[in-house]
Parts: sequence; structure tokens; C-alpha cells
Amino acid sequence: MKILFTHGYFLSEDPKELQIMRPYVPLGILYISAFLEKNGFENEVFDSTFSTLDKLKEKILDTKPDAIAIYTNLMTKLNVLKIIKFIRSESTLQNTKIILGGPEVRNYAENFLNYGADFIIIGEGEETTLELITALNSSTPLRVTLHSIKGLAYLENGKVITTPERVLIKDINTLPFPNRKKIDFVPYLNGWKTHHGYSMMSVNTMRGCPYTCKWCSRAVYGGTYRRRSPQLVAQEMKHIKDTYNPDMIWFVDDVFTIHHKWLTEFAEEVKKQDAVIPYEIISRADRLNEEVIKTLKASGCFRVWVGAESGSQKIIDAMDRRVDVMQTRHMINLAKQHGLEAGTFIMLGYPGETKEDIKETIEHLVQSNPSQYTITIAYPIKGTELYNEVKNEFLDQRLEWETSTDRDIDFKRTHPKQYYQYAIQWVMNEVYLKTKNKNLLKVPYLKLKSLKYQLQMELNK
Repeated sequence: MKILFTHGYFLSEDPKELQIMRPYVPLGILYISAFLEKNGFENEVFDSTFSTLDKLKEKILDTKPDAIAIYTNLMTKLNVLKIIKFIRSESTLQNTKIILGGPEVRNYAENFLNYGADFIIIGEGEETTLELITALNSSTPLRVTLHSIKGLAYLENGKVITTPERVLIKDINTLPFPNRKKIDFVPYLNGWKTHHGYSMMSVNTMRGCPYTCKWCSRAVYGGTYRRRSPQLVAQEMKHIKDTYNPDMIWFVDDVFTIHHKWLTEFAEEVKKQDAVIPYEIISRADRLNEEVIKTLKASGCFRVWVGAESGSQKIIDAMDRRVDVMQTRHMINLAKQHGLEAGTFIMLGYPGETKEDIKETIEHLVQSNPSQYTITIAYPIKGTELYNEVKNEFLDQRLEWETSTDRDIDFKRTHPKQYYQYAIQWVMNEVYLKTKNKNLLKVPYLKLKSLKYQLQMELNK
């Protein structure tokens, strides 16, 4: 059986990422690829990151896969629809089964199925994909076996059938390492080296996040927390070090320091296995303290991203972040005192946010003076609490699903969305002027008098 994995992300179509140039391989499909291979199903992976849609089409036509499995998220949705449309339009591909998985498909399963997908993998992908591929490869009629496969959605006589939710894999230590041998790492490592002076690869140690932030999607792993053993993670790092020798590692976990005993064991294992590689992580202020920061530093961590989202406690509480803004500020400064870089994330335009809240965010950034920070404007992802809270206040009810994503959804805010777009520049320039930290100047300098005028104009609309 010919099985092809892909993900529909094309770096050449992403001007911002081309400028930033921080590409990472699609670990999700590499995990499933390895799981199928372990269970006897050979497969190919077409990594589209450094390729084009036309080349992907050529690959599909050349391979004529029996099944094509496509990872689908908010960023890739529109390209995934183009891939589906292409397959359905080609007479030589009519027997190809289209399987979609990823965070975007759970809440839009019916849309994707009606657009031409054959199967939707809901939630964790390894076991459901294996059972589906086994069924497709069997002589037993599909209608007999599909109902028994949990975590699946498909059409039957024009009706959407959704099977019961699959129980998540309890021990993720049983999963093989991601199938990195399927990927050409040269353009990744060279891209990093050329733009940043060092190369970087990604590693995942956990699945799920037990925290309750209202804007965060839990479409794949829910609110779980499952983790691979420190010994196994160190073993994977050793393999990466010996095989690819990257300069740094990015741990993609939502909260790397969630379990302090695990972290201590991890620090011991990477030294024991000669697996130390400089790395960066994401954490929360309430899962950091001085001892944790020292352990991170000793085990090779060079940068920690401390989630903030806002400098206003009112907005943090509205997000259900369950963290104290002063604690966040303290941990950013403490990390820097111990020689780590400390980044943070900021979100503007959350429901209820006012100009005064933005001023508090500016003051927070000035007082914490992070090594780096990013700013986004809040948008509602279907399935999240934020989406449910604002869905009756969408400003444009006419968005076509086939030509838009959740990022295009705007809702009634304290100020128009355009105000917050100006506010991003306002925040960055104010912080730069008050800290003189050139690393924090992410946009060309704008005269604040002119920018404040623009903000006032938006307020008066």
C-alpha cells in the first residue's frame, strides 16, 4: 500500500517567516510515519516547507498514493483545500483516499468531508491512523470495520459519522522517535545558520497542557499532561547530536518546567549520556523559581520564554491564565540575573482590553525588559472558550469557510481592530524609548506623536 504524508506549509508563501527564518520540521506527521513503519507500513513523507504546491502536485501524480495523510492546522488550511481540490480533479487519483488530521479538523470535520476529504482523524493520530490504514489495506469491506475505529469521522450515505473519542495513549514512551530520516535537514540547518549564525532543531517531550487559557486550542490532546521519560528524551537528544549536530534545540512543549522532579532527572540524564545541547523552552511564571532556573542553566538552557500575554492583571484574569503579573515580571528578571535570555509573549485586543490596560502592558515590558518578545492580536479559534464567548459578536457573519480561516474573524472589541494594529507599534516604540534595548525594536521607529494621533483617530470612529 502506497502511503504519503504531507502538511501543505510552503515557506515561500510566508513573507513574515521568510524574514524571521525559524523553520522547524513537522514533528506530528513524523511521529505517525514512524508509528506506521514500526507496525509494518512503509510510507513516504513529502516535506513541503522548502518546496512548492506545484512540486507537491507532481509528487502526488507520480506516486499515485493509495492514501495521502495531510496534517492540517490554521496556517495550512487553505493550502490543504487546494490539495484536496487537485486530487479530486485528477482522473488518475480517484482511488486515492484523503486523510486529514491535526488541530484544525476536529471542529470543521463536516466542512472538510463535504469538500472532498475521505477521513478525519480526530485527536491523537497514531493509533487511529494505523487502524484506518489497516482497514484500507484489508480485504474486509470498509463499511464493516470503520464503525469500530475510534477517533474517526467520515461520510456514509451523505451523513457524517463520528465514532467515539479515542482514549489517549497512556504511556507515550512506547512511541518511536519521530521519523527524521524522511526529512532533508540541510535546508533547515542552512537556513538557520545563514540568518542567525547557528542551527536549530526541535524536540517534543510532552503531550497536552493542563492549564486553562481561554484562547488556546486543545483540539488534539485536550487538557492532558503526558510526558516521555527523561532518559528517553536524553537518548533522542544524543541521537540528534551524533546524527545532525545542531547548535541548539527548541523544545516545543507548552510548559517545559511543569514537573520539577522530571526536570532534575532530565538535567542528570543529558550529562550522563553526553547529550547536552544548548536549548530554549517555554514556561509559566508559576512553574519557575530560582532552583528551577539554576537547573535549566546547568543542563544547557540558554533562553526561557515566560508567558505573560498582558501586563494588566484584569486581562490576565479574563484569559483565565491563573498567574500573577508581578510574578511573571519577577521570573523574567530572575532568569536574566542567572545568565539566561528571557523572552515573553504579549497579546493585544483581548475582550475588555482598554488603552489603560495597554499602558500597563507597556510598563510591564519596561520593568521586566525581556531579551525578546512577540505581540499578536487576539483572534478566536473555534472550539476555544474565547470563541464561544465572542461568537455572537462577530463583525462579519459572511466569511466563507472555503476562503478564510479563524484568523480572519473579527469581533466587537473595546476599540476597532485597526486600533490594536497601531497599538502594536505604539507598545514597541514606547518600550524601546524607555529601555533603549535595541533587541526590542521590532518595527521601524515611528514618531510617537504621529502614532498617538492615529490611535486617537481610531478611538473617534
